[in-house]
This record gives sequence, C-alpha cells and structure tokens, in this order.
Amino acid sequence: MEITYRTQGVCARSIKFTKNDDGTITNIRFDGGCNGNLKAISKLCDGMTPAQISEKLKGNTCGAKSTSCADQLAKAVEQA
Repeated sequence: MEITYRTQGVCARSIKFTKNDDGTITNIRFDGGCNGNLKAISKLCDGMTPAQISEKLKGNTCGAKSTSCADQLAKAVEQA
C-alpha cells in the first residue's frame, strides 16, 4: 500500500513509502529536504518494520527544531 505523509516543521514537504503485506516499509521517498541525507536514511531503513524505524529515528532533532525529517519518518510509519 502506497502511503503519503504530510510532514510538519521540517524542510521536506512530504514522505511517500510503501507498506508491504509483511509489514515492512520500502520505497521511501522525501519531497524536499536535504537530498543526500534523506536518500541515505531511505536506503538504511528500506525493508525495516515500523517499530525498527521508530526505534532508530524517533526523537531526532534538526538544529533548534523539535523534530527532523528522520523523526517525521518515524511518526509516518507509526501512523501507517
């Protein structure tokens, strides 16, 4: 199932990913944000479960912001 999550408080405008029948997350794509870093995060998280992604990324911040694109990914997969 293809999912689009609208981010809040970060440079990336949205995150798109596929939630597979086995519960894993694949095909993660960020719209906007720091291109190289977000491609790396997407590759590293490919094939993980939402719980694994959340465990690794939830709570990460960006500068003085209370969230980050990685934190927003964790929130997105938790809601999926």
